[in-house]
Amino acid sequence: AKPGVAAGPPLVDCSKVYAQIDEYGGVGAFAARPIKEGEVVEFGIVRRLPVDGHQSTILFTWSEDRTVWAGTSGLAAFYNTAVDGSENTKMHRYFDEDRFEIVAKRDIAENEELRHVYRSLEWRQCFSDLKAAREAHLASSS
Repeated sequence: AKPGVAAGPPLVDCSKVYAQIDEYGGVGAFAARPIKEGEVVEFGIVRRLPVDGHQSTILFTWSEDRTVWAGTSGLAAFYNTAVDGSENTKMHRYFDEDRFEIVAKRDIAENEELRHVYRSLEWRQCFSDLKAAREAHLASSS
């Protein structure tokens, strides 16, 4: 590649997603257009960080042994968890490549909030309230 000219495919694309205030007063991620089941909603890269992720809700678990934490590019940090079982996306993590893809689990309408289930919801201290809310909701609906 020539100096100053990008080489290879893009590393980050969140063009199908926008952020806005969600129903709880925080920030959520929303579909900028209709997205089909199985379609990649967003992809990006991460930066590993030397911190304790048990105390921070904006970091992602970035190892199978639960000892590595990372911050994401794009809008991935703004996808809320679905405590009611209505998650419409799933994150695929490629730990050895420090990249991720978020894929639609079902058809998603334009302007619909994008939600997934946090990988560490079951064991991370900072998500204990969300875990309890999800367990209560799922138990009451079964």
